[in-house]
Amino acid sequence: MTEIGSLINKKPRSLKRILYMKRLIYFILLSISVMDSFAQQAAVRQIDSAMQLAHQRGIFNGNILVAVKGKVIYERSLGYADGTKTTPLNLSMKFDIGSISKEFNGVAIMLLSERGKLSLDDSLAKFFPEFPAWAKTIKLKQLINYTSGIPALGPAADSTDALVYQSLLKLNALAAQPGTVYIYNHVNVVLQRRIIEKVSGLSYAEFIRKNLLQPAGMNASLVDYPVNGFGMAKAFDQAGRPSDYATGVTGWVRLPVRDLYEWTRALHSGKLISEKSLKLLAESFPGGESSLGTTGYEGDRLIWHQHQGSNYNHEAAFYTNLPEDITIVMMTNNQQMKVWPLKTTILNILHHQPYTVPKKSLYLTIRDRMLDDVNVGLAYYRQLKATGQERYDFSFEIGDLISTGKYLQRRNKYDEAIKVLQTAVQLQARNGDLSYGYELIGDCYQEKGDLAQAAASYRKAVELSPENKNAAGRLQAIEKKAK
Repeated sequence: MTEIGSLINKKPRSLKRILYMKRLIYFILLSISVMDSFAQQAAVRQIDSAMQLAHQRGIFNGNILVAVKGKVIYERSLGYADGTKTTPLNLSMKFDIGSISKEFNGVAIMLLSERGKLSLDDSLAKFFPEFPAWAKTIKLKQLINYTSGIPALGPAADSTDALVYQSLLKLNALAAQPGTVYIYNHVNVVLQRRIIEKVSGLSYAEFIRKNLLQPAGMNASLVDYPVNGFGMAKAFDQAGRPSDYATGVTGWVRLPVRDLYEWTRALHSGKLISEKSLKLLAESFPGGESSLGTTGYEGDRLIWHQHQGSNYNHEAAFYTNLPEDITIVMMTNNQQMKVWPLKTTILNILHHQPYTVPKKSLYLTIRDRMLDDVNVGLAYYRQLKATGQERYDFSFEIGDLISTGKYLQRRNKYDEAIKVLQTAVQLQARNGDLSYGYELIGDCYQEKGDLAQAAASYRKAVELSPENKNAAGRLQAIEKKAK
């Protein structure tokens, strides 16, 4: 019996080996987990150091969130709630997110499409039979990717929902044939919101709240919350002056940084609309944005999604890399045009790559001087180029000059915009950027009624970049009129 008992109590050598291997694997995994934790803590410290330096340099006043693998690893307020710089920001404060709000329109339309309430091939005339004949030529899908051909109406005609509607009733013709040119303006956005109301039978705010915000867990988000309301971060300019602005056009979602993160999670997980609908919504005209901003697909697989929006010194941006499960969200009430460079800084830190903290924006430094006196502004720009490159960011000089030209163009300063844009296209730069500069010069000449110079500029834009469909479409429209 003793020998039998001894044999029973003996563990086979193979079982001992299995137990040893299990312990070894456990300790290896534990070591990897500890090392990952230390690496992540180091990355968080680097992100915080970089963001504090960005705030000290005056390029970021706002709230930021960084999430990795579904966990928020960094969330912080840096700076002040308004231009007086007496009240610190906090993470519960709401921000205006500008054109990121158009994501809610697009997703709502896709949701109604999934429910069989409308089709992306429906004409605008189906929803607005009272509009002129041009409405029959516009499909809903062109309205949501900004190729409807509807022109920008100007401040006197599009500052309220009612003015947009009345202006469209009087509009004789489109600026271009639908589907041929990307024209980004909020007339398309207003029409999207009215269609959602007509089809759903609810106000836009109520539909968005019930069908998007609540399901996404965005409990602090509000549609058309007053820009000076309690808990709202107040926008201010480079001199600390408040950026008060009219809000006659309705339908803008204002929210804290955590809620915008929740939006990305709900959108990318299929919680709101299907993957198929999301991909349809992501389709954009070459060189333009979709309702989702910009996206990167590999086949049917969404790889990344990013979107930036701004409104009167409010600016917001988010970036999500789905395979790596990284999301970065930034909101500021003192726009410095540095959210994308800061995104790159953070990604480099997370990827253990060398990184830099951006310098001051050239565009924001020169644009108001250009507006006051374009010749003085151009002289100041040349002075900065000669002596200020250590402090000011000249890494995308042509982009900053083009942005300045667009800033002047939006304020109907067409001659001044042309001067700035002509300076931009003299730089050594990529053909695509030069082409865009000539396209904008053409737009300014067209607004001035000089179709010959407009056509010449569009032609130059197409020569530099045959992929510039906008310039090609506008050139085609001018040549068609000339026949």
